[in-house]
Amino acid sequence: MSIDDRPTLAAPDDDPYLWLEQIEGDRALAFVAAQNQRTLAAYGDAGFERDRNTLAAIFDRPDNIPFVSRRGGLLYNQWKDAVHPRGLWRRTTMDEFRKAEPQWEVLLDLDRLAADEGEDWALNWVSSLPPTHERAMLALSRGGSDAVVLREFDLVTKRFVDGGFTLTEAKGSVDWLDADTLLLASAFGEGMATPSGYARTVRRWRRGQPVGGAEMIFAAEGSQSTWVHVGIDRSVTPERVWFTEGLDFFNHHLWLGDASSARTRLDLPTDCWMTADGDWMAVKLRTPWTVGEVTHPADVVLGIGLSAFVAGARDVVRLFEPGPRRALQGLYWADGRLVLSILDELRPQFEVWTPATGGWGCTKLPGLPEIATVDVWRLDHDEAESNGDLLANVQDPLTPSALQLIEGFGAPNVLKQAPRTFTAEGFVVTRHEAISVDGARIPYTQTGPAKVTGDAPVYMSAYGGFGHSIRPAYNAALGKLWLERGGTLVEANIRGGGEFGTAWHDAGRFAGKRLAHDDFAAVAADLVRRGVTVPKRIAAQGGSNGGILITNMLVRYPERFGALFCTIPLIDMRRYTRLLAGASWIAEYGDPDKDEDWGWLQTYSAYHMAKPGQAYPPILIATTRRDDRVHPGHARKMTAKLQAMGYDTYFYEPTAGGHGYGTDNRERATFITLGTRFLARHVGLEMG
Repeated sequence: MSIDDRPTLAAPDDDPYLWLEQIEGDRALAFVAAQNQRTLAAYGDAGFERDRNTLAAIFDRPDNIPFVSRRGGLLYNQWKDAVHPRGLWRRTTMDEFRKAEPQWEVLLDLDRLAADEGEDWALNWVSSLPPTHERAMLALSRGGSDAVVLREFDLVTKRFVDGGFTLTEAKGSVDWLDADTLLLASAFGEGMATPSGYARTVRRWRRGQPVGGAEMIFAAEGSQSTWVHVGIDRSVTPERVWFTEGLDFFNHHLWLGDASSARTRLDLPTDCWMTADGDWMAVKLRTPWTVGEVTHPADVVLGIGLSAFVAGARDVVRLFEPGPRRALQGLYWADGRLVLSILDELRPQFEVWTPATGGWGCTKLPGLPEIATVDVWRLDHDEAESNGDLLANVQDPLTPSALQLIEGFGAPNVLKQAPRTFTAEGFVVTRHEAISVDGARIPYTQTGPAKVTGDAPVYMSAYGGFGHSIRPAYNAALGKLWLERGGTLVEANIRGGGEFGTAWHDAGRFAGKRLAHDDFAAVAADLVRRGVTVPKRIAAQGGSNGGILITNMLVRYPERFGALFCTIPLIDMRRYTRLLAGASWIAEYGDPDKDEDWGWLQTYSAYHMAKPGQAYPPILIATTRRDDRVHPGHARKMTAKLQAMGYDTYFYEPTAGGHGYGTDNRERATFITLGTRFLARHVGLEMG
């Protein structure tokens, strides 16, 4: 009897599982229900319940750090715990926040709101009106999806505004022009969405006006543009408005204007990052840029006066110089100074640049460790309100987060310390390098017992896409469920990430995505070479773009792994551009409708590469129904095909979660515990 192995590389469009792309289709939901029941019956035992409850209790701890952002002098926080699983939106003062147990003023109880309205609400983001921040637009998400319902909220009365601004569910953003006017970038309405499902226009929406009557003041010029965005810049008076048209994921046109229109398109490379404050701007290049007779290389940061640049001046100052393993990670303004976040051989550094007509001055933020994972960001939500206060989060795989306050760009002081949630005694953190198929050095961080046994149960993970950098952090869940039970954790810095700049990202982009997967397989082989473990005891997990990675380990390197956990994944590279936000990622992967691009895409489209009769390791594929970024059809279809060919494949899809593991702490704990216990059982980690 022949085995149905469709779709195949020879017939990529002969797909018998298209019905699973119908997110709410009756047949598709019956498939999901049966799969969930099967998976929970196999792995949802008493041990699962115990571990899930343990993790939920860790996530719900009252002494976890309440991360904050300052608006109008007050500190705002979204908080979730066992009593408030959907969360509280609340605020306090800095003096109160410094206390061990601060008193909070609750603005909105999401659990009460959800119960009153019969909705699965989560609070995605907030846009408030400076300088008093007495009015805000709240972005309410159903089940954690990117699409949101917008509703106006009064922070004085702590109530939604009767007859205030409201907008039906759609993807987009909003910014306040004044108390009665919003600038709206939303996909809501006929013709208002790009092919990727994001906003195509910016509308000026006045109070009392139906959104359909709002004046369009900006629109994407390209039919294939991915999105538009608008932001009001109050670092100057009168305020200016920035309009951005995303041409693809990495390229955009940037326009300077006001509330009536975009007036001047900046003569900048479309793939640069630009940030402005007052009359200064900084530009981070992605590719070389020739200015006059000088060509500036990729990844440098240039500074210049904004008005001078618009007037035609090009006397830029070079602020940051990259190196082979020295790369900028981010840049932003605080109190008129430019803060650069840098990784140098994966060590964090932070520079503060002060612009001046006679030249830019540079200092370094003092008192931050080099051997740790350190993030630094502006305390104030709005650039124009910044007094220079910064927050820092310092951690490593065995040391929980410390939230530190940096006042006046000086030495940091600890505000809050996260609790230790697992026993770290006897473990060490070490850094190593594997050699990939083309000789490239691939760094990875290993956390586990100091003594090598040769058969350690290893939990590997990586991402390798979109220039996103991976850095080792304190993982309360895996520390508790994996390390404490004798396991080892490994995080790999494969190509496609941003750890070493544009060249490192580009090497793992387009056809290079396959090379990024080779990097991960090389790390697995290096663990065996070093005597850490054996292949059958290596488990691997990856999500989103990392879902391509994990399914490629399944079909290309099955002999190197004992089990795989594939989460909220992208998998089907033939149809990904037709599913939800997929078209916005063509700049990372390529266009499957072009023969040349499909030539490389098919080399890592595991959905088409999977074939019967192979020694594939067991795999759990998990997604969420409310993920409106990466379509759940990817996970569903891959599961159906693998099962049709007789492979040991399990599937899990909760209703809520968005492009994540859950909207509340118990949902997150369930998702993580299920995957961790699946991997542990198959690689022989004793879970109890």
